[in-house]
Amino acid sequence: MHRYRSHTCGALRDSDIGQEVRLSGWCHRIRDHGGLLFIDLRDHYGMTQCVVDPDSKAFGLAEKLRAEWVVKIDGKVRRRPEGTDNPELPTGTVEIFINEIEVLGEAGELPMPVFGDQEYPEEIRLKYRFLDLRREKLHQNIMTRGAIVDSMRARMKKAGFFEFQTPILTASSPEGARDFLVPSRIHPGKFYALPQAPQQYKQLLMMSGFDRYFQIAPCFRDEDPRADRLPGEFYQLDLEMSFVTQEDVFAAMEPVITGVFEEFANGKPVTKKWPRIPFAEALRKYGTDKPDLRNSLVMQDVSEHFRGSGFKVFARMLEDATNQVWAIPGPGGGSRAFCDRMNSWAQGEGQPGLGYIMWREGGEGAGPLANNIGPERTAAIREQLGLKEGDAAFFVAGDPSKFWKFAGLARTKLGEELNLIDKDRFELAWIVDFPMYEYNEEDKKVDFSHNPFSMPQGGLEALETQDPLTIKAFQYDIACNGYEIASGGIRNHRPQAMVKAFEIAGYGEETVIERFGGMYRAFQYGAPPHGGMAAGVDRIVMLLCGTNNLREISLFPMNQRAEDLLMGAPSEVSLKQLRELHIRLNLP
Repeated sequence: MHRYRSHTCGALRDSDIGQEVRLSGWCHRIRDHGGLLFIDLRDHYGMTQCVVDPDSKAFGLAEKLRAEWVVKIDGKVRRRPEGTDNPELPTGTVEIFINEIEVLGEAGELPMPVFGDQEYPEEIRLKYRFLDLRREKLHQNIMTRGAIVDSMRARMKKAGFFEFQTPILTASSPEGARDFLVPSRIHPGKFYALPQAPQQYKQLLMMSGFDRYFQIAPCFRDEDPRADRLPGEFYQLDLEMSFVTQEDVFAAMEPVITGVFEEFANGKPVTKKWPRIPFAEALRKYGTDKPDLRNSLVMQDVSEHFRGSGFKVFARMLEDATNQVWAIPGPGGGSRAFCDRMNSWAQGEGQPGLGYIMWREGGEGAGPLANNIGPERTAAIREQLGLKEGDAAFFVAGDPSKFWKFAGLARTKLGEELNLIDKDRFELAWIVDFPMYEYNEEDKKVDFSHNPFSMPQGGLEALETQDPLTIKAFQYDIACNGYEIASGGIRNHRPQAMVKAFEIAGYGEETVIERFGGMYRAFQYGAPPHGGMAAGVDRIVMLLCGTNNLREISLFPMNQRAEDLLMGAPSEVSLKQLRELHIRLNLP
């Protein structure tokens, strides 16, 4: 028999009854039932119930065992007594009667429990992550993550993509987030950067004639922590294709992402045919460029019903042509208490309030706005929004470019409060036609709105003749249940168009050549039209595991202060290391 085990802790079944077996694992739980000791023995594969009585020579040692001790158990497989089966365990019809126990590794007093999935302070969980990872739910999430990555990889290869690994040490880039810098010992005073994404390398692969590339790529960004991104590093399904239009990318990737979701959705419905929603329409209808389409609420422009009305606050606003009034329907929200609660919530978000109209029995509008604009306008609003008795509508007014984010938050809040969000489904959509540029109020200049390497719709002609703020890009995102899970674009592969695009954003040709010299040179020697995207592995896994915390699907994450509490990073280094790198510290 093998030194440590003949079977794993998830392997034994009725067919093994009567066999002498050997298992090794962790003592998950130890129970004393009137002289009989029950040990639930756990390993990576599952759990087996083991039992020992006072007549066994192993009983004395069994009494000394504690939670999370690692032991080897020899014994005989027998059927569990009638009425004690555990249908939730694959091994739930059998148990091992223990003949011998060997302690392989003792465990000290645990800083946190492994048995059960109760909440525990995050700082403790991250410091003792090796214990945290033994917990059933987290352990299963990590295994699900591996299976999802395997599925992505297999589907990409089946779709004709080839897997390549791009460099980790690269050059710093002026666009996007802050780089992690790595000092060079061989070239004093110079630095490598860890890649924020393999963007330039994957485009260079297309210049090199490889046609279809993908990788499960690690990406590094020295950003302030965000709720929807792990500090420091994350992974993405990165891909690029040659000789493609936007439609070709959609046709290639929609089946891959849909297939992954269907495989791991545990029977929850997944969108079959993804809608395509222009960026401007997404903001107008949903108040976000990553709409949660499980929420059925759609906002509408109701400005005409308030123009010249008795509600002077809105009527005066509408004298400025840039201002609008948007309505958010609230089906079932037509009570004074609910409307007042939403108004208080809006004030808590830093707004002056949230105007509303309620429709009572008989269809009559109620509330301050209804009283000011009169029954005809109130009825017209109700008809436009498709509302009925017992419903309400909430209103946001002003310059839409300033209030759309709050309107989106209000739509989400209403969907949650009125139970309008079907949590048991995955709603996927393409968001298209992003603006190429936006105006940076702080620096008083035009900036790239999204990826600077995207092809403008209309090409070089649009860059030379159009107002930059009206130019749309061949840029697209994938939204799922309120999260952006992928972003991509058709690339600007013409050198003169690339230079012009950067000039508009304030970068001269010299800067383009200095910062993106490799790609700029490659474009001079026969560049194919190409495009691609990157899907966030962490966010996709998070959604499919049914959690809203990225730390629940990552092996060794940092905390919100970008610290690895387990390994003690970031850490100080020795003066010798600094001297080798020709670096002197200038601490604040």
